[in-house]
Amino acid sequence: MWKSQSVHVEPNIDVDWNEKMAELQTGEDRMDDFPPALHALIARAGTLARERPVARWDPPATGASDMRIGVDGAWYHRGSAITREPLVRLFASLLRREKDGGYVLVTPVEKLSIRVDDAPFVAVELHGEGAGEEQNLTFRTNVGDVVRCDAKHRLLFRAEPATGGLKPYLGVRNGLEALATRAVMFELVALADDSAGIAGVWSGGVFFAFPGAQGAV
Repeated sequence: MWKSQSVHVEPNIDVDWNEKMAELQTGEDRMDDFPPALHALIARAGTLARERPVARWDPPATGASDMRIGVDGAWYHRGSAITREPLVRLFASLLRREKDGGYVLVTPVEKLSIRVDDAPFVAVELHGEGAGEEQNLTFRTNVGDVVRCDAKHRLLFRAEPATGGLKPYLGVRNGLEALATRAVMFELVALADDSAGIAGVWSGGVFFAFPGAQGAV
């Protein structure tokens, strides 16, 4: 069991990027497979502070990254999986959702579009403590975010046309969401509270009603 934290933390990406890029040259994710714009993005991002104010950046240069995030949270470049976790976490820290619903990788000097098949992140683990209105649910994502569900990081549910079911999502940061795995969904159902006649879960002082229930806060 992992140790729960009650606040969001930024992914740990304090690494020597010159060393990391050299390592990538000999690994499966060769840097020369990426376009020059991404080489520069990686180099500059490595010198930035861990807290990245992507919402405030409005760079003049734009382009396409030729990258995609799959439904399972895997990252791809031109169809090939990006397997180095530090590189994935770096890109995740530069991700922003635009007003039109699209996604970009952004730094102060450039912005590159990226395709996202569903949600950019996946909620892979859930820890619950307390009960009833005092309950807190803390989630871990596949890119290292640890987020407590509350009024600022809300749970919501969307229809899944292929199965007729519903999928739970958690607000993570800057309009970015994490899709809960099936195992996490089962854990949410196990933590359900229907004492007021409405099925749902409490977290951070907020009641999140399950689909079909009425009266969610």
